[in-house]
Amino acid sequence: MSGVNCPYRKSCGGCTTIGQDYESTLRKKEKWVEKLLRPYVRLDGIVGMEQPLHYRNKVHRVCSYERFGGRERHIAGIYAEGTHRVVPVKHCLIENETADAMIDDLMDMVRSFRIRIYNEDTGVGLLRHILIRTAHATGQVMVVLVLTSPVLPGKKHFLKALLAAHPEITTVVININDRRTSMVLGEREQVAYGPGFIEDVLLGKRFRISSRSFYQVNSVQAERIYAQAIEYAALKGRETVVDAYCGIGTIGLAASDHAGRVIGVESNADAAADAAVNAKLNHADHALFICDDAADYLQRMAAERKKADVIFMDPPRSGSSEVFLEAAVAVSPGRIVYISCNPETLARDLGWLSKHGYRARKAMAFDQFCFADHIETVCLLTHS
Repeated sequence: MSGVNCPYRKSCGGCTTIGQDYESTLRKKEKWVEKLLRPYVRLDGIVGMEQPLHYRNKVHRVCSYERFGGRERHIAGIYAEGTHRVVPVKHCLIENETADAMIDDLMDMVRSFRIRIYNEDTGVGLLRHILIRTAHATGQVMVVLVLTSPVLPGKKHFLKALLAAHPEITTVVININDRRTSMVLGEREQVAYGPGFIEDVLLGKRFRISSRSFYQVNSVQAERIYAQAIEYAALKGRETVVDAYCGIGTIGLAASDHAGRVIGVESNADAAADAAVNAKLNHADHALFICDDAADYLQRMAAERKKADVIFMDPPRSGSSEVFLEAAVAVSPGRIVYISCNPETLARDLGWLSKHGYRARKAMAFDQFCFADHIETVCLLTHS
């Protein structure tokens, strides 16, 4: 696929390679990962996308103002890379097109209903952010309005107009964030319409997704990544599997048909609660999800002389802590399947694990974030 022209490329800075040929961006990413992992494992290639545009199922807009003709007008946009300067964006080439259209209509309604936009400098105003999540398999849509107050003036009529314009919306959630903070979502929420969540299907498993749930933003590539991770795990149906950093349970539940027991550990209480619900949705009675720090949980397992046959680990971009890696090694898994969103910290952690009894055997890269700098890698480690 040849490069596409993005009108926001220079001002936004998010998609660093959007104007380049897609195949060439894949080759660059592959060489980058290959070089970093070369001391530990041979990379078995990179998996790209057939359609690398409009893949993001989670779309976020900052609500702000800009001066035009001596007057202020409402805008919805994206923070420019590394700043708090809002770049007005109408149609992003990597985001879900339905979500973009909804945000356009929402901003028209905000003007019509005279809803005040939040001003970061003064702390005055109501609407801070709009967040839209779309489910790739089911088509369900969640709209999250982040407000400084639980009171939305004219809420009944506002919702009626929104649903008339977009009847495909499944649920609307009002999130209350009244703090002077850079965090998007606050701790309190009200369900304004629908059940307060959406559901999606990944590798044949159904997942409930709330506003604050972590869920991979690229559903097509997520299925491929998890399928590769499960293949590397080589489960026979009897193993005890630990899904560390489990989020809403996607990896553990996707692997549950092939395991004897699944234990998911997640420190985020909302995500852990979603994971427990998802286990029930999928009738996975042998899957247990716990809200805890993954390192602490594995340390207790080791102290009680309990073993894990396989550990799936999907840490944040900063990689795993040495404390977690020590705890993981202490429960003596036969296989560790490391899912990484940062090849630099993956290489660092492989270096540590290689000194503590494990050897990287296989690795595959996946272009989860097309036209951006990030890359996902799945790596298999076994006892050396």
